[in-house]
Amino acid sequence: MTKIPTQMLKGILENAILLIIDQGETYGYALQQQLVQNGFGNIPQGTIYPLLLKLQHQELIEAHKKSSSTGPDRKYYQITPKGQQQLQVFLPQWQQLQQAMSKLMGNKGES
Repeated sequence: MTKIPTQMLKGILENAILLIIDQGETYGYALQQQLVQNGFGNIPQGTIYPLLLKLQHQELIEAHKKSSSTGPDRKYYQITPKGQQQLQVFLPQWQQLQQAMSKLMGNKGES
């Protein structure tokens, strides 16, 4: 798989994280693995955790600690109503951008 350029990721990574957390509460490492499984590549924890902190400061997610049977307590993240509102704004914008890019690309993006 081709690595997605950092500049392209910057614009969508926060909302990708919100979409994952919207599916159910999760912790940082599991979130990182879901990004990998969904084709984002290996996003470093040094990128993910500052974004999680930023999303918390914006009150789009909230965090709480839970004990773990395999080590230290884990910080779990869940989406807030404000975060869900953010997704309701983002999704139509993303669909519009995706359609516009598809029109420009024609068949060039297909393999």
